[in-house]
Amino acid sequence: MKLAVVGAGWAGLACAVHATRAGHQVVVFEAARTLGGRARRVDGDEGLALDNGQHILIGAYSATLAMMRELGVDPDAALLRTPLQLRFADGGGLALPRLPAPLDLLAGILFGARGWTLRDKASLLRTALGWRASGFRCAPQASVAELCAGLTPRVMKELVEPLCVSALNTPVDQSSGEVFLRVLHDALFSGRGGADLLLPRVDLGRLLPDAAAAWLSQHGAPLRLGRRVQSLQADGDRWHIDGEAYDQVVLAGPPWEAARLAREANPHWAATAEALRYEAIATVYTQGALRPLAAPMVSLRSGPGAPAQFVFDRGQLGGPQGLLAFVVSASATEREALQSQVLAQAAVQLQETRLRVLQTVVEKRATFACTPDLVRPPVRIAPGLLACGDYIEGPYPATLEGAVRSGAGAALQLGSA
Repeated sequence: MKLAVVGAGWAGLACAVHATRAGHQVVVFEAARTLGGRARRVDGDEGLALDNGQHILIGAYSATLAMMRELGVDPDAALLRTPLQLRFADGGGLALPRLPAPLDLLAGILFGARGWTLRDKASLLRTALGWRASGFRCAPQASVAELCAGLTPRVMKELVEPLCVSALNTPVDQSSGEVFLRVLHDALFSGRGGADLLLPRVDLGRLLPDAAAAWLSQHGAPLRLGRRVQSLQADGDRWHIDGEAYDQVVLAGPPWEAARLAREANPHWAATAEALRYEAIATVYTQGALRPLAAPMVSLRSGPGAPAQFVFDRGQLGGPQGLLAFVVSASATEREALQSQVLAQAAVQLQETRLRVLQTVVEKRATFACTPDLVRPPVRIAPGLLACGDYIEGPYPATLEGAVRSGAGAALQLGSA
C-alpha cells in the first residue's frame, strides 16, 4: 500500500520503519525540521548539542532497545546502564544491587535503603507483597497516593514520588495507580535488569531518530521535513493529504494535531484526543560545576522553592565537564523564577554556588496527565485511518517505550483498518 505517516516523533518513526519492512510504500510528513517530536536534539546557546528534555530509559524497554539494534545503534555504547539508584546528594535514598528480580528489590530494601528505619522498610515490603499478590492490579479510579496509603512518609518522599513523577510526570495524588503498577511490574518483575537505568550518552537525535531517518532513506521511504499537513480528506476507500492520494494514513503527531486532521472523519475521536490534559517538563542546563556529582544521575529533595527532582551530570554522560541538567517534572513555575530556585536548590543540596544558567528548555505539553480512569483515544479512527503515539490507549504512560510500541502496533494493523 501507499502509506502516509504524519509525524516523525518516536512513534511515527517506529511505525514507518515497521511498515516499510512489511513492504509498504511509506512517505513521512513532519512539520518541524528536526526529527524526534517531544524527544529531540536542540542546539544549545553556546554551540552544544542539548536535548529538549533529559529522558531516562529502563532495562524493561524491550521494544525501544530492539528497534535501536535493528537500526544499527548499539545500546551498550549509546546508553550507560546502571542498577536502579535513587540516591540523594547526602547519600540517602534507595539503590538496588545487581541480582535477579525480585531479589534485587528485596536486597535493595533491606540493605540498600540508607537512612530508612525498620518501619520504613517493613511498610514497603508489606505493600510490595500486596501489589504482587493482587497481580499488580487495582481499581481504575485509584490514584498512586491511595495505592500507597500504607507507606511511611519517608518511603513516599524518597521512592514513590520520584518514581511516579519520572514515569508518569503527574503528582502522586493525581496519578493513575493502575498505570503506575504496570510500570512497576515491568521494571521490577519482568526479568534481570528490567529496573536498570539507561542514561543516554548521546543526544536524543543520535539515540534513535537519526538512525531511523537514515534507514528509511536507504529503503526508499522519503521524509518530508518542514511540511505541516493542512488537510486530510476521505475519497472513497482512499485518503487525500493536501490533494495527494494514499491508501492508508497514520496520524503520528501530537494529539492536538491528530485531532485537527481527524475531526471531519471522526468527531468523537477528535474530542477524546482534545480532552487530554498536559503536564510540562522543564530542563535547566547549568555550567560551572566545580566537581563531578556522586553519580551521573542524582535525586534531589524537591518541595516549595526547590522544584527539581533530579540532576544529571552531563560530563559523566559524554558531555563537557561541569554541565548539569536539572529536571523539573510537572513544572508550573515561570522560567525566571524557576531558574533562580534551581540555582538556590543546587547551592543548598549540591554545595554548588557558582553555577550559571546556560539554557532552559520548557516543554509545556511534554506529556499527557496520566490520571486515574483516563479515557485515551483508540488506534483506529476510520477505515484506512489510524493513529499512534504515547497518548493512544494502552497500558503505558507517556514514555519513549509507549511511543515505540504504539508505532509498531499501528503498523501491524495496516490493511485491516
